[in-house]
Amino acid sequence: MNKKELEKIERDVAREFPEDTALQQVHIARKLIAAKAKALGMTYFEYLMKVAQPRPAAQASR
Repeated sequence: MNKKELEKIERDVAREFPEDTALQQVHIARKLIAAKAKALGMTYFEYLMKVAQPRPAAQASR
C-alpha cells in the first residue's frame, strides 16, 4: 500500500467517524489488514487465522 492509498483511507475514515479518533484507528487497522489479506489472495478471516496461529517458542520471542 502506498502513501496516497493510506491517506485516502485515513480521510475516508475521518469523515465516517469525525468525533471518535479511537474508532478511526480501529477502522484504519481493519482496512489495512483487509488490504494485506487481499494482496496475499486470502479473505480477511483467513488472514487473521493465519497470523493468529501459535508459533514455536523459538520464533515467539522475536
